[in-house]
Amino acid sequence: MTRSLLGAASALALAHAAQAQDLGTFRYGTNWLAQAEHGGFYQAVADGTYAACGLDVEIVMGGPQVAGRAMMLAGRLDGFMGGNMLPPFDALVEDIPVVVVFASFQKEPQILMTHPGVAETFLDLKDLDIFVGDGGFVSYYQWMISAFGFTEEQRRVYTFNSAPFIADPGTAQQGYLSSEPFAIEQETGWRPDIWLLADEGFDTYSTTIEVTRSTIENRPEAVRCFVEGTALGWNNFLYGDNAAAIELIKADNPDMTDEKIQHGIEMMKEYGIVDSGDTLELGIGAMTHDRMRSFYETMVEAGVLPEGLAIEESYTLEFVNQGVGLDVKRALLGQ
Repeated sequence: MTRSLLGAASALALAHAAQAQDLGTFRYGTNWLAQAEHGGFYQAVADGTYAACGLDVEIVMGGPQVAGRAMMLAGRLDGFMGGNMLPPFDALVEDIPVVVVFASFQKEPQILMTHPGVAETFLDLKDLDIFVGDGGFVSYYQWMISAFGFTEEQRRVYTFNSAPFIADPGTAQQGYLSSEPFAIEQETGWRPDIWLLADEGFDTYSTTIEVTRSTIENRPEAVRCFVEGTALGWNNFLYGDNAAAIELIKADNPDMTDEKIQHGIEMMKEYGIVDSGDTLELGIGAMTHDRMRSFYETMVEAGVLPEGLAIEESYTLEFVNQGVGLDVKRALLGQ
């Protein structure tokens, strides 16, 4: 009951701030099938947080054949769940009007994994062959080459089949924090060692909220309601009663089990994916110019991005860093 009251209190706070405006509908496209890593959004729908500030939110589930960003640019979505900051920086080159307004994840959940005990440090992975897909090879693997001296020769093509990795202790494999390690443990009985790239210096934000520049210009209060509602949603999902949100996730993605969802939540908490660093003082969703600049310069040095981009045009801090949800978190944790 206490958790429910806190969720209601947070919703009422947003409603008061928005002065009960009718902000219309907001169709938000996710970048993959519904899962725990989308929990903050489903929570804010389930507990009425978006509705309380006047926004009728529809979550449009993504998947392998869904071009969500293109749908947003075509006006079929109002917002899109981005990945890391590379696509928004790339969009500047083509003058595509995408702007990041919120970062759900302070750490991207991209990992490499090894057989138990094979490596003591991240640098030990330089002695292994590494299964990496094409997308990873042209992004974070180039950073690994530039920053640590990994080589192209040790890269093996990852075809999203973990069998070769399982069979060969002399290899590492890419993965998603809550996905591949869990699946391998279920299949083999042993848990891979995990190397979170964010903890090694790949310091991009991830699982962002992207909108177009015209949406910010024409519907700023709708964007603010969605951003602040999402911040509250994440606090309630991670620390409060998330049962209704979990049911919505499973309704959208029937293959998502309670066990998988709970594992995802545990991993996000253990590794500080959503709530760590700047969010502890600025609130979930926090972004800073320094972090953006640091990641951009790292990618320039790795040869992934060109020099001279006006990266400040690819994001805005207008809607974040206001401490939204900190009081709710403290109350839920009894602090």
